[in-house]
Amino acid sequence: MEEIPLSSVHDCLTHLNGSEPNLIRVRGWARAVRNQKRITFLSLYDGSCFSSLQVVIPETIMQKNIELGCAVSCIGTLCSSRGEKQSIELKASKIEVIGTCPSSSFPLQKKEHSFEFLRSIAHLRSRSKSICAIMRLRHALTMATHNFFSERGFLHLATPILTPTDCEGGCDLFQVEKKNGKNFFDHPAYLTVSGQLNAEAFACGIGPVYTFGPTFRAEHSTTPRHLAEFWMIEPEVPFADMQDMMKLSEDYLRFLALWCLDKCEEELLFCQDKFQPDLLSKLQNVTQESFCKISYGEAIKILKKSNISFAIEPVWGIDLQTEHERFLTEQYSKKPTIVFDFPESLKAFYMRINEDGNTVASLDVLLPRIGEVIGGSQREDRLHYLEERMKNKGISHQSHDWYLDLRRFASIPHSGFGAGFERIIRWITGVENIRETIPFPRSPGSLEF
Repeated sequence: MEEIPLSSVHDCLTHLNGSEPNLIRVRGWARAVRNQKRITFLSLYDGSCFSSLQVVIPETIMQKNIELGCAVSCIGTLCSSRGEKQSIELKASKIEVIGTCPSSSFPLQKKEHSFEFLRSIAHLRSRSKSICAIMRLRHALTMATHNFFSERGFLHLATPILTPTDCEGGCDLFQVEKKNGKNFFDHPAYLTVSGQLNAEAFACGIGPVYTFGPTFRAEHSTTPRHLAEFWMIEPEVPFADMQDMMKLSEDYLRFLALWCLDKCEEELLFCQDKFQPDLLSKLQNVTQESFCKISYGEAIKILKKSNISFAIEPVWGIDLQTEHERFLTEQYSKKPTIVFDFPESLKAFYMRINEDGNTVASLDVLLPRIGEVIGGSQREDRLHYLEERMKNKGISHQSHDWYLDLRRFASIPHSGFGAGFERIIRWITGVENIRETIPFPRSPGSLEF
């Protein structure tokens, strides 16, 4: 007997031709089951694309245990559909239930559930259409990131997750111990908050590099912007200054928007319908307009002149708050905005001091609705200045002696930035809470499987 070829939903929806139909097999999960008098319509999804394939099941082969969520194998022929949503359907001649899913106990229904409810069943939320769309876009953004940096000659660098120091200074760290409470290493170890310092070591020896991996911060924040475990993209570029970082960060975000608009239209249309009505037009604007660029000092003046009663008064020396960032991007510039040259007191020890002695060569990229998504700087490459800043900020010279070596031996100007991947996903998808942008969110009090 001739073997029936296996096809994917994607192939079924895109490769139907005018030849005489042949039997094919399609496997997947039932996203919806609609019973009529003599026929049943099943919406079949297999992950090969965002869409589902409509399967028409005559009553002669219909089974009682074909319910929402079950896994099935369908054999049949493709034919034109009269439905408005898609032009192709599968007329089933045989159907087999691979995995039953009793509707009486299955927590998901055809209607979309709230994200709060889905978080309570994190192991099953991949079966919801909303999470499916977001995760498909997350994958697309991952591939776009690797393409962007690879095309520009960057090497991908895997930096350590276990680290003996705090890269940023002042961050809340997760300490790592053996089960018996003893240190595995000869001194305390922590989960990393950034791969930047390690990336600098390699950028100063082999050229531009980038890291893309998990980072951890034990901040007790439950806002829609924060996670305890999140992913960072951190390029580090030798012989580069602040202007180079402004261009690289803008080019990167524009590349991501173009990539998703080109390859993920269906997912973006779904997100636009569910989360943000003007999503596509906002992303298209990013691909066509230059970012607004203002200094920190200019930003403070703009905020003061706004005549808005902010919860935190905008004065020189404060860190920009979410309300300030949103005003600058949504009311002042009405587009992505790069704020640069922040006060030295606000920024990490490794940022290069400007000639005024009060500010550092730093930048934050702010996006409408989201706020900061990228933070970067030109690194302090002058040994004396770096040692002085470390002393003033209480950073141990001994634990960072290897970092100082980078300035002792052939020190060069170099720059980099860190981009919060989940914040970028929030921007691209239009979803409100960052916990929807990662498969299993980690936040204070929440460590579900």
